[in-house]
Amino acid sequence: MSVVDVLPLVDIEIREATLDDSPAIASIYAWHVLHGRASFEEVPPTDDEMAERIQEVQAKGLPWLVAMYRGILVGYCYADSYRPRQAYRYTLEESIYVDASMTGRGIGSGLLMALIARCETGPWRQLLAVIGDGENNPASLRLHKQSGFVKAGQLRSVGYKMGAWRDTIIMQRPLNDGDWTLPE
Repeated sequence: MSVVDVLPLVDIEIREATLDDSPAIASIYAWHVLHGRASFEEVPPTDDEMAERIQEVQAKGLPWLVAMYRGILVGYCYADSYRPRQAYRYTLEESIYVDASMTGRGIGSGLLMALIARCETGPWRQLLAVIGDGENNPASLRLHKQSGFVKAGQLRSVGYKMGAWRDTIIMQRPLNDGDWTLPE
């Protein structure tokens, strides 16, 4: 490994996802589904299924962002409704995935900060992260903590993947005025 391999990447472009990004997004996510424990899916979605997911999020006016490094898609994140009931309308849940060969270079941090900034342009007041594999996912916990999230709870043994029970940790950060003021 050279020094260049561990340096943060400075020339990352973050932009809104397009449907043309679906194959690259599906490929990144497929690795995490098949080899990681953060996602509780066990069968990777197809390119078409991923395109449908992108369309569903964007149709709600919510962000789906991608990180590009020298023209290559190396990560993505999005915010979606936390739950469908009306009372949850000011709360979002985010997801973030980085290409397994590109972790530790600031891509996740750049994506998450851009996502937070985009979410703060809307009426939303809370952003949640549901972190799969709980305490066994220190990189995600660190990323979220550095981005202003705090641990709100832990659900024990709620997923069974790769031959073991997996926890989730719920982290939360306020958006805009959080709960300090009433929504408009």
